[in-house]
Amino acid sequence: MKAILTVHNLASELVTTIWTPAFVAIFLAIIAYAFWPRNKAVFDEAARLPLREE
Repeated sequence: MKAILTVHNLASELVTTIWTPAFVAIFLAIIAYAFWPRNKAVFDEAARLPLREE
């Protein structure tokens, strides 16, 4: 039983120390990309696509 707890603790430490900050960084990069002023025209055009009559 002690070996299972050790593996569980190792996995928990790995998730906490590596994956959580990595996913936070990815999330912040996506938010920065979405709000970057240079991308405004592209997103405005994409927002108008459903309303376009072709």
